[in-house]
Amino acid sequence: MRTESEWRRILSPEQYRVLRRHGTERAGTSPLNYEKRAGTFRCAGCDAPLYASGAKFESGTGWPSFREAVENAVGTSTDRSFFMTRTEVHCRRCGGHLGHVFDDGPLPTGKRHCINGVALRFEPDAGRA
Repeated sequence: MRTESEWRRILSPEQYRVLRRHGTERAGTSPLNYEKRAGTFRCAGCDAPLYASGAKFESGTGWPSFREAVENAVGTSTDRSFFMTRTEVHCRRCGGHLGHVFDDGPLPTGKRHCINGVALRFEPDAGRA
């Protein structure tokens, strides 16, 4: 949807490293860990709605965590980097790397979408900013 030079121009260096190069931000560095308002977490690359604030929970991992994504918002693939197998989560619209999903989350889904905050942008619900 965009060339690499376009991505470099519109994203910060850290966003580019995470979204386009499958990087990981340092744990505990995202202000979105502490975001408690009602709203939507959107892709920092293409602005697609990815996670509703009601799906967010405190996992204690240092990254924003969610029980589930907005329907049809994310895709997954197998990530075999770092001598392990994990399930990578990416934005279905632009393909940007978001983080990983694990099977140790709370009910009702049992999933933990462990997402890089730098890959997200928070939009509070209207009238609640």
